[in-house]
Formats: sequence, structure tokens, C-alpha cells
Amino acid sequence: MFVLVNLKAYDCDPVAIGRAAAEVADDAGARIAVAPQAADLRAVAETGVETWAQHVSPVEHGSNTGSTLAESVAAAGAEGTLLNHSERRLKLADIDASIDAARRANLDVVACANNPEQVAAVAALEPDAVAVEPPELIGTGTPVSQADPDIVEGAVAAAADVDPAVEVYCGAGISTGDDVVAAGDLGAEGVLLASGVAKADDPAAALRDLVSGL
Repeated sequence: MFVLVNLKAYDCDPVAIGRAAAEVADDAGARIAVAPQAADLRAVAETGVETWAQHVSPVEHGSNTGSTLAESVAAAGAEGTLLNHSERRLKLADIDASIDAARRANLDVVACANNPEQVAAVAALEPDAVAVEPPELIGTGTPVSQADPDIVEGAVAAAADVDPAVEVYCGAGISTGDDVVAAGDLGAEGVLLASGVAKADDPAAALRDLVSGL
């Protein structure tokens, strides 16, 4: 089970969270990654934690002011990238082009989708995984595995029908170890979360709880 922590633009200490995640991952034998702001990628990667970008742009080297170049985040230490988060939506063609950009830089890709139908469409573009995240549950603390488990099971089935190699992750409302276990029971192979760690009073304790059932 992969635990991917998106720090978004929260007012938190990304380096401290990176250090905590690296320690918890080592102690628990779990796979944990942290996705900080682009400016913090190198500092977080230097903690030893698996580090991901929150986004890369569908561009190459050249006249692309303001874009996030896949090669640049890889050079800063990122091993993968999120794409198409509900707060950074892309058209399907741009998801496809962004996946191509990520592949040029040898980055893994987790693309987000709202529902099983979108999961199928995104899975056809061959990311490593699709994270199903109903936007109405993001940040609520109510996991989709509890609010609507059919969405997770439907997403797993939809991805398998299109490309069995594409994993499905469970996002939106994940905050406890029980949520992680429930996601796995529904067929998910990872979880994507943010506020459960980034806004926690004790991020290290939150991380330990997340992997406690693995």
C-alpha cells in the first residue's frame, strides 16, 4: 500500500514532514511519499523521503514561462508527479501530454479522477495509477471508502477493464489507519491524502497511524 501525502499550499513545514515521513517509512517498512510545493522539492528530497511533484506542465524546454518542467522537478529530486488534481484540472489531451512529459523525465505518474467513468478515461492514457477523489469529500475527513465505497470498487473495476497494469488509489477524506485499511479492502493499492498530515498538530503521529494497519 502506497501512502502519498500532498502538502498542497498548506502553511506547514515540508522539510519536517519529509523527515518524519522518511523515519516512519523506514520504521514501518512502508512506502510513503511527500509532494511539496515545487520550490521545496530539493529540500524535501534531501530528507531521504520519496518525493513527488504536485504537477508538471505538458511542455518541453523552450519559451514556456510559468510552466513546471518535468525535467526540472526530476533534477530537484522528484521521483513522480501528481496530475489532474481537482484543484488543478486538465483537459484529457493535456493529461496525455503531461504524462508524456513525465515519462521523458522518468517520473512515475498518479493522475486523479472524480469517478469511475473518469478513471476509465484516464487509465487509457497509461499512468502508473489513478487516484479516485470525489471533490466534495476532499478535506472533509470523511473517506470515500466510508461515504461511498461503490465509487472505489467501481474505479478499481473500471481501470482493470481498460488496463490491468494501472493501479487505483483512494483519495478524499483519508486521515486514519482505518481509512487506509478500508481502501485496501476495496481493492485500492494506495491512498492520496493531504490535510490529514499537512494540517495535523503532530504530522509524525498522523503518519504512524496511517501505516499502523499495514
